[in-house]
Amino acid sequence: MSRYLELLAASSERVGSSLCVGIDPDPSHLSPEHAASVAGLREWVRLLVTATAQYAAAYKVNLAFFEAYGAEGVALAEEIRALTPAETPIIMDVKRGDIGNTVKAQARALFDALDADAVTASPYLGIGALSPLLERDDRFVYLLCRTSNPESAELQELRLTATGGAPEEELYLRVARLAAARPEALAGRIGLVAGAKAGGAFGKLREAAPSLPLLVPGIGAQGGDLAMVAQHGGATAGGAAGRFGGGLLVNVGRGISGEASAAGEARLTGGALEEAIHARAAEWGRRLAILAP
Repeated sequence: MSRYLELLAASSERVGSSLCVGIDPDPSHLSPEHAASVAGLREWVRLLVTATAQYAAAYKVNLAFFEAYGAEGVALAEEIRALTPAETPIIMDVKRGDIGNTVKAQARALFDALDADAVTASPYLGIGALSPLLERDDRFVYLLCRTSNPESAELQELRLTATGGAPEEELYLRVARLAAARPEALAGRIGLVAGAKAGGAFGKLREAAPSLPLLVPGIGAQGGDLAMVAQHGGATAGGAAGRFGGGLLVNVGRGISGEASAAGEARLTGGALEEAIHARAAEWGRRLAILAP
């Protein structure tokens, strides 16, 4: 079992759920004070973490919202590890992917400079091209597989012919099957991003890759199928299957911070906002507790 999956299992057991809290500072969901500067953004991150720490099995950072503030925003992203509990995994949601030395540089940036425990990455250039990310035995990579955006089927459900021992199947299932067959999967260093709005595709994905941990977006503000995730989300084989939570993380971002930030036309600030976020995180912690064995 990899360091990351050990860390995740311990964190899931500590909080009693599979909740991953999204750190997604979209200015349209922030108060003017928080959105106006990096100092305000830092205060928002501190508030969010304080309000959710007892419920978060992990945090997923959408790095683009920090990069949008320029160098100071990136510098704040480098502080996030220090702003969050050391025992709680940090996932950098960056969807990186390239070849050769570029991926080596991405690995240094994400794992060393930002101190991410896990990252999201695109397998489109071939999973082997991600080797500099995958070879770190102290880190973890979630491959994009079947995402929750409306356009996902355009490519992800393209039908492939049978080849190399793989059956005729959709592209997302081929990604899942190839990932599950890699040695890094046996070592506990690969998982999949599987959107909660994927419908029947979600169950098929789990059949193709029964051992791979899943990161599931699309539950909160996007209204994904929680019952489906509860049925198929946990790993049913391999090392993750025997660990608390089955390697499953369900991300909720806007459903916690976005909905809590607005009250009618007014935006909550300070202690009122922290209380609202805390209440939303507690609610999601209860809803997702059923997913933990």
